[in-house]
Amino acid sequence: MTQQAYLVFDIGTGNARVAVVDIHGNVLSIERADIVYHNDEQYPDARHFVPEVLWEQIAGLTKVALSRVPDIHITAITSTSQRQGIVLIDEAGESYLGLPNIDNRGREWEEQYTDLSSIYHRTGRTPSALFSAMKLVGLRERRSEQYQRLHRLTSISDWVTYTLSGSLSYEPSQACETLLYDVEQGNWSDEMCSVLGISPTVLPELVSSGSVLGTVIPAIAAELNLPIDTPVIVGGGDTQLAIHSTGAEAEDIVIVSGTTTPIAKITSIFTTDDSAQAWINAYTAPHQFLIETNPGITGLNYQKLQSIFYPNEGYDVMEQEMDALGESQCIAALGSYLSSAKNARVRGGFLFDAPLSDQLSRAHFVRSALHEIAFSIKVNFDQLAQVISLDRSYIWACGGGLQSRTLIQSIADLLGKEIRIRAGFEHASIVGAAYICNQALSIDSTQEEQIESFYPQSSDQLQKDYQQWHAAQLFFAQLQLAESATTPSG
Repeated sequence: MTQQAYLVFDIGTGNARVAVVDIHGNVLSIERADIVYHNDEQYPDARHFVPEVLWEQIAGLTKVALSRVPDIHITAITSTSQRQGIVLIDEAGESYLGLPNIDNRGREWEEQYTDLSSIYHRTGRTPSALFSAMKLVGLRERRSEQYQRLHRLTSISDWVTYTLSGSLSYEPSQACETLLYDVEQGNWSDEMCSVLGISPTVLPELVSSGSVLGTVIPAIAAELNLPIDTPVIVGGGDTQLAIHSTGAEAEDIVIVSGTTTPIAKITSIFTTDDSAQAWINAYTAPHQFLIETNPGITGLNYQKLQSIFYPNEGYDVMEQEMDALGESQCIAALGSYLSSAKNARVRGGFLFDAPLSDQLSRAHFVRSALHEIAFSIKVNFDQLAQVISLDRSYIWACGGGLQSRTLIQSIADLLGKEIRIRAGFEHASIVGAAYICNQALSIDSTQEEQIESFYPQSSDQLQKDYQQWHAAQLFFAQLQLAESATTPSG
């Protein structure tokens, strides 16, 4: 019998994925490819992608993914993507430039915006190159011809649904990453457009996650071999849809372990933080917000180390070798914990005893990197606790990084909380997208819950490593300051 399923596009930071997933959130087929980024010599740290090339990639992935499950009927299509990324569209409707979340072309102009308190209380964040409007500021300053071409812009996930349906929109959980969105009021902010010098006319209509945007246009239906009446559903930010997959409710806390590692609490009350340590986000559920702290790049570091130390082996081999280890032989300092600017370039590395111990192995290096993810979660969890009560005895967790049971147990031990994960956690944003489609089409997907819990255990070695990790952070911070002091200006 033909099975109902959804087609989900998931455009992450490192790769693009296309999945066929059933109404219960079971992934039936999935294909992925690395996204091609280009540097821009006009800036110290800028990246962009070509939308046409990315679309060709994901169209190809779609054809392969669908070919692997011939006995299914695609009931709806939706998309999710990295937050902060945008696609620029000209007056002719052509998508001509993609700026991902790792594009930092706006960093040189961050400090010209000084009314930080007002900006934070309106947008839920302070100006940073991470956020979309600052990318536009950088583009305006050094690539004026590209900026002048701008007619409309949208998030990457909304660009996918625009390409599919021909209808342009901006979903709120993505819009709140622009610095142009009033999080409490739930609409675009004319005041922020004025502050940043960006015309409100470039901003599309806001359309909520789970809305039916339209149907797939004939040309795309023919290209992908889909029925032309297939509904296109508005998706959302990958973090929000990943959280949605856990079934978490208001007042619950969720950790999403991916390229970065958001730690967020769902709340129905708009709450601001006088210290501006936490981001205030729109959530995909109506009238709810996410209060979030985030250490920045974490999982991407771990993936890169896997490719270096275990190029021909899977994560299962890494786990086996880590389980066999005794005491720690090194400490990693690879993240952006030291930097107030998320994803800024900082000095980092591994610290270990010299001369090298004959017990030092590749597994020690990857375990230290894994522990650093847990340590940075601990730091950011404690920061979040200063902003809002985190009194639940349990925490939901999801994301591909949690394929490491070592990481899950380390988080439980450090936070002293039960960690709950649901089946399908490794594809959380895709599963969340399927649930969004269920809501849009009023499809009941009730099935037996499969939840695994990890309970905190006492670990003196982990606590010792945590303190040594703090010392390593200080060492690299001092090293960077020394280098800055001796680097000639100009």
